[in-house]
Amino acid sequence: MRSAQARQIGNAGVMSSESVINLERRDDGVAIITLSNGKVNALSTAVLDGLHSIANDLAADLPGAIIVTGGERIFAAGADISEFGGPEEGAAITHKFHDALGALSALPRMVIAEVAGYALGGGCELAMACDYRIASTKAVFGQPEILLGIIPGGGGTQRLPRIVGASRAKEISLSGRQVAADEALRIGLADEVVEHDSLRDRSLELATSLAKGALVAQGLAKEAIDRGLSMSLDEGLAVERYVFTEVFRSEDSQIGVKSFLEHGPGKAEFTGR
Repeated sequence: MRSAQARQIGNAGVMSSESVINLERRDDGVAIITLSNGKVNALSTAVLDGLHSIANDLAADLPGAIIVTGGERIFAAGADISEFGGPEEGAAITHKFHDALGALSALPRMVIAEVAGYALGGGCELAMACDYRIASTKAVFGQPEILLGIIPGGGGTQRLPRIVGASRAKEISLSGRQVAADEALRIGLADEVVEHDSLRDRSLELATSLAKGALVAQGLAKEAIDRGLSMSLDEGLAVERYVFTEVFRSEDSQIGVKSFLEHGPGKAEFTGR
């Protein structure tokens, strides 16, 4: 499938033919964000600025689904350690991580992490900021910051326990050990594991299927789930009542109900509106 639009952002955080991050918009409604920052795919401040900019672009012109991927061997190896220094540099880096990953996570579409290789430190945090993680059998996850005498600063202390539980998150973060694909699947850090050569096919299969769906409803369901995680059950149910009411304002809700009554389930052709 040919892309309808491509955008590359270089080391200075501007349009560049030597890209550190690339956005491809496909004709089937899928957007693919590809990290391409040297051998280790470090999440430098330029990459984070580019990711934040791309997330804003996608928010302004939403695709049907989003895939985030990196290199064949290294999805992303973490922050650019050469940018580390004292508390001031640390504060700037953690804010950039939180802003960029927060903007990506907030998109009202399914964001799929396609993890072919190592997703360590900030790379693991980027994968966790996505809604769904499809890993190859060669993928490896981890939060090794403790081995540098520091801690995760890109969301790892908060997202990891929400995914694998507090005890497991502490063991992974305090030991700095790496988690292979099979264990990642078992503890929920990966949602699917597929053969390495099938990774892109499976990511596109899921993304294109979602892109054909009831996109307004998908976004509202994601909002209800994400907001509810930080609330009590009663507060979360109040959010659900609100978004359930709102979804009936969509064109797709009318199409879906009418199709079900006339033809049964699973036959609606949605417009995404």
